[in-house]
Amino acid sequence: MQQRPIKIRAQLGEAILVSPADAILATDRDGAIHFWNPGAVRIFGFTEEEAVGASLDLIIPERLRKRHWDGWQHVMESGETRYGTGDLLAVPAVTRDGRQISIEFTIILLRDADHEIIGMAAILRDVTARFEETRRLRRQLAARSC
Repeated sequence: MQQRPIKIRAQLGEAILVSPADAILATDRDGAIHFWNPGAVRIFGFTEEEAVGASLDLIIPERLRKRHWDGWQHVMESGETRYGTGDLLAVPAVTRDGRQISIEFTIILLRDADHEIIGMAAILRDVTARFEETRRLRRQLAARSC
């Protein structure tokens, strides 16, 4: 009986990693991409070959890069982030064809055997349609209250 849950866990882990539903990526401490799943290919348009080895700048809008890397450095130095405990971070991102999309994501700090941070993993979801619908509804509401 003990082996069945272990087998299911391995299958579940593999199924999640290869799913095209959500983007899953992993980076080293410097922000170089080391894992890029089919969901990341679907959402961002970059193939695994294009993304692995590239900087996260690949998907970060240029105007937001300084803020991103300042926050990144803080997390790497402190080991603390509120986005690893269930809080979602909502930010713009860019796709291979230059479109801006809205994404929400959580992060997971990756640590070595000595508990030192060696990188981060993120699970990202494209929420562009919902973001645009919410913005449209807010504009309609604001127009009605004028």
